[in-house]
This record gives sequence, C-alpha cells and structure tokens, in this order.
Amino acid sequence: MSRREIFSQPSVLALLAAEVASTTGSQMTWLALPWFVLVTTGSATQTSFVMAGEIIGLGLFGLPGGRLLGRLGARRTMIVCDSARAPMMLVIPVLHWTGGLSFPVLLAVAFGLGAMSAPYFAAQKVIVPELLGEDEKQVTEANALFQAATRITMLLGPAIGGVLIGFIGATSVLIVDAGSYVVSVLLVAAFLPRRPPVEQEPEHREIRAGLRFIIRDPLLRVWTPAFALGDAAWTAFFVTVPVLVIARFGHDAKIAGWLFASFGVGALIGNGIAFRFLTRRVDGLALIAVCVMGQALPLWLLWMPLPAIALSGTILASGIANGLVNPSLHTIMTLRIPPGLRPNVMTTSMVFWALLNPLGLFLAGPILDAFGAKPVLIGFAAVQTVTMAAAGLAAARERGRRALVPSLEGHPG
Repeated sequence: MSRREIFSQPSVLALLAAEVASTTGSQMTWLALPWFVLVTTGSATQTSFVMAGEIIGLGLFGLPGGRLLGRLGARRTMIVCDSARAPMMLVIPVLHWTGGLSFPVLLAVAFGLGAMSAPYFAAQKVIVPELLGEDEKQVTEANALFQAATRITMLLGPAIGGVLIGFIGATSVLIVDAGSYVVSVLLVAAFLPRRPPVEQEPEHREIRAGLRFIIRDPLLRVWTPAFALGDAAWTAFFVTVPVLVIARFGHDAKIAGWLFASFGVGALIGNGIAFRFLTRRVDGLALIAVCVMGQALPLWLLWMPLPAIALSGTILASGIANGLVNPSLHTIMTLRIPPGLRPNVMTTSMVFWALLNPLGLFLAGPILDAFGAKPVLIGFAAVQTVTMAAAGLAAARERGRRALVPSLEGHPG
C-alpha cells in the first residue's frame, strides 16, 4: 500500500485529527495545571504531588485498563476514556470559581484523569495496526505521521496555553482541554470503523501474561525500564520549568510555553525527516542504536545560566533526536507483541512507567523548594544519559542477533 493510499483513508485522517485535538488540550493542561497550583499555593512540592496523583492513578488502574481494552477494542476504549475525562477536567474550574476547590479535590481529579489515561494511551498504539495491518514499514510510516501530529500539539499546546494563561487564566484553559476531549470522541465515533476486539486466548487475559512477556523478551526487558526511568526524568524536568522560568525570567508564562514547545518543534522536525527519508531506507534498530543518545547529550547544557533562547535551542536538539527514533521504536515495540497479547502488554508497560514516573516528581519537588532548579537539571541529564545508552545498546544487540540467526539457520553444522 502506497503512502497516498494509507493517508487518504478517512479513518486514518480522523484518528490524526482526534489525537491532535485531545493531545493539544492535554499539553495545555500540562502547563496550566502545575502553573495554577504553583501560583495559588506557592509550593513546588504540592505542584509535584498533583502531577504525581495523575500518574499514580494511571499506574493503579493500568492493569484493569488492559482488560477493558481487550474487551472493548481500541475504538470503543478511546471513546469511553475521553468521554470520562471531559467532565472530570471541568471539576477544577467549576469548583475553583464556586469556592469549593481544595487540595484533596485536586489530587482526586488528577488521580481520576490518570486512571482513564492508561487504557487510552494503550489503545492509541493498538489501533494503528488494527487499521493498517502488520507490515512494519507501513506501521512505521503511520507512526511517524501520528507522532508528527502529536508533536505539533507539543508545539501548539504549551505555546497557546502560555498565551491563554496570560489572557484568560489557567482555570479557563482547563475548560478548553475538556472541550478537546469532546471533539476527539466525536471524531473517533463518527469515522473510525467498528470492529470486534482482537480475539484473545484465555492465558492472554491474565494480568501476569503481560509482565511475563516483557521479562522474556530480550529487547522489551531493557527498553521498558529504561524508557520508564527516562520519562521519569522528563517529568521532573517539566515540573522544573515553571520554577526555572520564575527564578530566571520572572512570572512570564510565555517563556515556559516556549520551552515546553521547543521539544515539540524538534521532535516534529525529527519525525518529518524519519517519514520522508528514513522509514523505507534505514533499519529501525540501526537508527535507534545510532541516534538515541542524541536525545540525552544536549541536556547537559540546561543547568548553565543561559538565556531563554539558548535553553530553547538545547531542548530543540534533544527533540530532533527523539523524533528520529520514536516511529521505529514504537513500531518495533508494538509489532513484536502477538496481537492477542497487545492490550495486556501495552498496559503493563504503562503501569511500569507509572510506577517509576512519580519518583521524578517526588524527588524534584522538595529539591526545587530547597535548592532550586540546578540540581534537578543535572540529575535529569544524568538519568537520560544512562537510560538512552542502555536503550541504544539493547537495540544494537538485537540487530546483531537478527543478523546472526539467519546465518546460523543456513549453516550446515
């Protein structure tokens, strides 16, 4: 199937639009919610706890979410999750304006949003091969385009969020996010085909089946913890951005928005290069092995007293490397899992991510309150360096194993 045929399908275009709508709102919230908590409480620790509440909800309900995804299928799961997240998001501005908002309520809402996010994120990955089949090159091209779409949200969401916070306030931005979930529901319901869930063997429905597969797979058992720890470091960085901006550049939410958006711009450039030049020419494992360290190395400049434009350029460079490798990375992780096991393995990976991710928040908050942004930024660069090195080495070993197996099979012995 040609690129034109793939991307002229209404279901593919609708999925793109739905992901852009939903994720743009989420990216705006990723800036607006911690900004709201930080400005109203003055506490980086409480800010990090609210963000951690969402991740804990994702972790605790991730495994049950896998069973939900297996029973409903990807399309219905996306509809159910966004239909639940829209009213949850409205709770914060409504209670804030009526005087009923408290810190425990913020934690509860964040927890609920996370609980609905686990099956949704897993469904996003499962639905691509459901629409296009199991061909690695086609799925990689689709992932490059889908990730480019979501990277646009990393460009637009924080930048728009920073501007809107200045004009309408952080709480009003949360209403915009709720509306984005509604748009996503309408697009998915109207244009994605109804299909029965992928048939699962009884053992595939067991909660431990996903963990067992990850442990036994030579690539996933390295990648799963490596990327979970790496993302924990990114989460610590995201909660550090408002503190960094307020300390160095004053209460200017636009600069925070630009810094968030820089990674999205870089990743969008990387996705475009991967889509146009690499997906049909370069082996995915080779690309990951060569380029993944490019995401980590520029981050060592962030702790230095650089102007905002230099910080933006550093994050941009990291984003380019991320955009180059991520389409192949997600495709390889998805297609090496049998279809009947994907709901379970994907949500198990999400739970592992959610269990490790709060570490960055719980460590970052008190350190930010006590020492400021510098030690967090140094730790961020160090963790990224170690985890991306492990991921690159695992990719190189797997590629070597793939090359060795055919030669051994053809050896007369």
